Amino acid sequence: MRGVLCVVLLLLTLAPLTARAEGRLVDFEVASRRFDGNKAGVALIRKVTAYLPDGYEAGSRRYPVVYFLPNLFDGHRAIFERDGAKAVLDRAIADGSVPPLILVSADFSTPAGSSFYATSPVTGDWTGFLAKDLVDAVDGRFRTLPAPASRGLLGDRMGGYGAIRTAMVAPGVFGAVYALHPVGTGVGLQTMNSRPNFERLAAARSLDDLGDDGFSRVFLGMYQAFLPNLDKAPFYADLPASGRGAGLATDPVLTAKLQNAFLLDRLLPAHAADLKGLRGLMFDWGRFDGNADHVVANRAFAGLLEEFGVPNEAEEYRGWWGERHWTQDGRVEARALPFFARTLAFEPG
Repeated sequence: MRGVLCVVLLLLTLAPLTARAEGRLVDFEVASRRFDGNKAGVALIRKVTAYLPDGYEAGSRRYPVVYFLPNLFDGHRAIFERDGAKAVLDRAIADGSVPPLILVSADFSTPAGSSFYATSPVTGDWTGFLAKDLVDAVDGRFRTLPAPASRGLLGDRMGGYGAIRTAMVAPGVFGAVYALHPVGTGVGLQTMNSRPNFERLAAARSLDDLGDDGFSRVFLGMYQAFLPNLDKAPFYADLPASGRGAGLATDPVLTAKLQNAFLLDRLLPAHAADLKGLRGLMFDWGRFDGNADHVVANRAFAGLLEEFGVPNEAEEYRGWWGERHWTQDGRVEARALPFFARTLAFEPG
């Protein structure tokens, strides 16, 4: 009886310690010359937040790193301040869904809203910043496992696009990719040129002139990334169409240039071999997305990956566009973190 009481007392003593075990967030900045001379007003110093798992300070262990790429208009701290990402990571590590890891979230925004994780003379070299400058800064600051096999990319929507794109155009840096509901995987049901207000874009002299026109802001960022023109102030980008509605006039040359530079299905033939080098590639999308273009394009992209022999896991689930993935039992906890647990290397070599 005395032995049983001792065990009970020991468990009661340890329970609060287990409940209190949690990681911590570290804010820092990365200065990069990749944005020197950019025309969009992108700051050269980028803000970053890193999640360090419980026990990091106490030992000498090295950890794999998952780099999180935010969605349109989200900053680097949105998943922590709005979505509770720290609690999700603490819980997943504590229950064994994923071994301890470091997660890094950086600011990839531009004044127009998004960098599209691309390289442009207007907005800067975002591919180089992510694949070289940010990785070097993290490896230099924290006890990481500094090898591709121990680096993952996790992106949400536009960030999901950026994760797959970066694995294509900067191969050999990251080992595994999970894209949450990516956009830009291919054309959908509605043409891209039917979305923005080209009359408003053509007349605007500053971003303030676009007001709360979200589509026009998003597509302006796209044009700055993929249709740069340094002779066209104030936005330094070509517009692939003019007019609106029945009066919409599309420039076929610029439209083809935009599609070939932006859409992942257009990039795939040249980069399929790079994706084959990954230890894992997974993406998903919500069936009830109000923009059916995303559903149609992701279904087609999954099939195209198979055509090119790229191993992948693709999942259509009962979800929608605006749902948060950093929730208890949400997509990150239920799918993404277990994916990285089995695809990343958690030990040296």
